[in-house]
Amino acid sequence: MPKAPLLVTAAMVILGACTTLHGAHPMSATSPDASASSEPVADADTLAVAQANFGRWESALATRDPAQIAALFTPTAVLAPTVSNQVRDTPAQIEAYFVDFVKLSPRPEITERALRRLDENTLLDAGVWRFTLVDGGQTSSVTARYSFVWERVDGVWMIALLHSSMMPEGADPA
Repeated sequence: MPKAPLLVTAAMVILGACTTLHGAHPMSATSPDASASSEPVADADTLAVAQANFGRWESALATRDPAQIAALFTPTAVLAPTVSNQVRDTPAQIEAYFVDFVKLSPRPEITERALRRLDENTLLDAGVWRFTLVDGGQTSSVTARYSFVWERVDGVWMIALLHSSMMPEGADPA
């Protein structure tokens, strides 16, 4: 299947489904800790995959090595990052973005999550996350929306799309 239709489909799902994070979709999770929510949650396998993928993302960021972070992305991935106006759609551009970003010692934490298993090899993980950043010895946090489209390639989950954007209503969602 060509990559463009998958990304278009994923974008439509992100725009349509993620506006109702607390909907009754059977494959949704609305909390990073599913046991803390009375909302419907993803099946155990989908939630485990999402948590493992996010763990790999966190670990790669902790290395502060742009090449290790970029290695999580498919060769045709798209990155629309929080702290850059440039959409990155080549491996070199994605890696270049992380050269400066890792200097901020980013530590992400998911605060709200919606999961959709699009098919056996595609997972949408979208919600709200908070990044703790360190710049010049000063610690700050940035709350943003995020959307990952994870694609299983040769048995390995990789990022096909990562979008993150600042919250329009301010730092903390109501």
